[in-house]
Formats: sequence, structure tokens, C-alpha cells
Amino acid sequence: MPFHKISHDVKLAAIQLHQRDLLGNVLECCRFSGRTWFRILKLWRETGDVINHQPRRTSHGRLAAVCVL
Repeated sequence: MPFHKISHDVKLAAIQLHQRDLLGNVLECCRFSGRTWFRILKLWRETGDVINHQPRRTSHGRLAAVCVL
């Protein structure tokens, strides 16, 4: 299921299952993609949280030059 938001508590539960070796394959059980799982795991190892708290860019693409007369 692409492009769905995974809640904070589901991510934490997956981390806890992984750390306690209660689950053989987290990807199959939680239905995360490999890329998503390893991004969550990396954030957990680096920051101790599963959410990236850095501000996101609001604009996308190339900025246009505006000419005011």
C-alpha cells in the first residue's frame, strides 16, 4: 500500500518487536517497505525517536524569478 502514513505508535511497536527478537520478519508482519523500515531504524538509532523533527521544505521545484514593474 504505497503513500500511506504510518503512525508513530506503529513504528515504535515495530522497533520494540525487532529489539526483543519477538518477530522474525518485521517487513512482512507490519507491511513496511524495506526502504521505509531501514529509514525508521536509522532514525531510531541516531535520535532515539522514529519521527524526523526537522522542518520540511514547503516549496518544490525551481524558484521562479518574479519581475515587478
